[in-house]
Amino acid sequence: MSASRFAHLFHFHGGIKPASHKTESNGVPIRAVPLPERLVVPLIQSSRGGARTIVTVGDKVLKGQCIGEAEGKAGTAIHAPTSGTVKEIGRYPMAHPSGLESLAIVIEPDGEERWFEYERLDPEHASREDLILRIQASGIVGMGGATFPSHIKVDNAIDTLILNGAECEPWITCDDRLMRERAADVLTGATLLGRLSGAKRIVVAIEDNKPEAIAAMRAAVRAEELSDKDESEGIEVVPVPARYPQGGEKQLIKVVTGIEVAAGKLATDYGVQCFNVGTAHAVCRALVHGEAMVSRIVTVTGNVERPGNYEVLLGTRVADLLALAGVKPDTDRTLMGGPMMGFTLPSAEAPITKGSNCVIAASPTLFPHRPPEQPCIRCGSCARACPVELQPFELYWHSRAKNFDKAGEYHIFDCIECGCCAFVCPAHIPLVDYFRFAKSEMRAKNEERKAAEQARARFEFRSFRLEREKAEKAARLAAKAAETRAAMAAAQSSEPKADPS
Repeated sequence: MSASRFAHLFHFHGGIKPASHKTESNGVPIRAVPLPERLVVPLIQSSRGGARTIVTVGDKVLKGQCIGEAEGKAGTAIHAPTSGTVKEIGRYPMAHPSGLESLAIVIEPDGEERWFEYERLDPEHASREDLILRIQASGIVGMGGATFPSHIKVDNAIDTLILNGAECEPWITCDDRLMRERAADVLTGATLLGRLSGAKRIVVAIEDNKPEAIAAMRAAVRAEELSDKDESEGIEVVPVPARYPQGGEKQLIKVVTGIEVAAGKLATDYGVQCFNVGTAHAVCRALVHGEAMVSRIVTVTGNVERPGNYEVLLGTRVADLLALAGVKPDTDRTLMGGPMMGFTLPSAEAPITKGSNCVIAASPTLFPHRPPEQPCIRCGSCARACPVELQPFELYWHSRAKNFDKAGEYHIFDCIECGCCAFVCPAHIPLVDYFRFAKSEMRAKNEERKAAEQARARFEFRSFRLEREKAEKAARLAAKAAETRAAMAAAQSSEPKADPS
């Protein structure tokens, strides 16, 4: 293997090193989950769009059959996780901190696991457009948690593709086990993504606390003889220091390439793009094997008897996963995602979706409740820990005072809500909660402002239209009156004059 192009790594500002808690779940192979009695598949699985149901109650469906058609370019297609019967189309709780309901398709499995047969594509000879359309039709989204539609991300010309295997958040190990056990498929998916985006180099970035995953990915590279290619055309596995939030897109780009993506800019503006290793695996299954996205690897850990990683069909209830892992009696809440950026589920009846990478059973012992909030002492610890180089203590004061214009001046929308500031705060202030509140209020006010501007524009246009119609009517009446006068004058001039004799 040639010398590494990335022997020198860079650093991002701030960050923290919380206890990793990886060994609780990464020591056993991925396990299969038995078919549940029913699967509740939400029609909204992406952060950018939903799907429109194309099945009705009573329909028989096959595994991988499209049951929800993507709405718009940013929409995500939804597929049946197994073969069975559509029993209901109704509203069910979402995997969301709000506890709100969304439209979902309920499928009763028949136990046969019969796949829907899609026309196979030959990735070596199919056109770029056909491959990108197949990624969209397969319902593939970013599986690191953001669920951004992958067909949009890959449709950009870039120079460097970074495969994100950092998995920096504590407790989560699904990407670790995926790389250990399915490195060849992950590598194939990365190669396809690189080819579609025109990348000249592919970097697989893995935190150095995952030595088995690093070894597996390097072995896969050697097996494919990719390292024999010209240095600018190959794939390189690069260990990066374990530091949270290393897996953030901008942070990982900075560490690997030294490029600092400016606020308001996209990574593609710098010729770089990041994809999660789970996304690469899903792309391989879709383009090489013709399989739509119907399952994902989920870490189930925390206060359970059998922590580990499970291959979970989308639509499986969180409660079923916890029961399978043997949740302990003193569990007092359930977290979706990691403890830093995840959230407490209002109900364990919520189903697993494409962005559900981890379920944590929490107990007072493992996750003590936050002590009471105390006044900010302006120690500056939050600013030193912020990976985006913001001033969280200033954002806190303005958010708390509802001075949203000032919060905007301090770039609150650049906050990635990683939780580093709250983690180091000696006053135990839930800073991220304040920032989320401020952002939601600012978005709501922005929407109200847009609605008011649209209403004013409609009113002004209506007034203009009425005035124009009034003027046009007056002009028509005046023209008609002039025409009548002209006709009367013409008639009078054509009458014969009386003979005076």
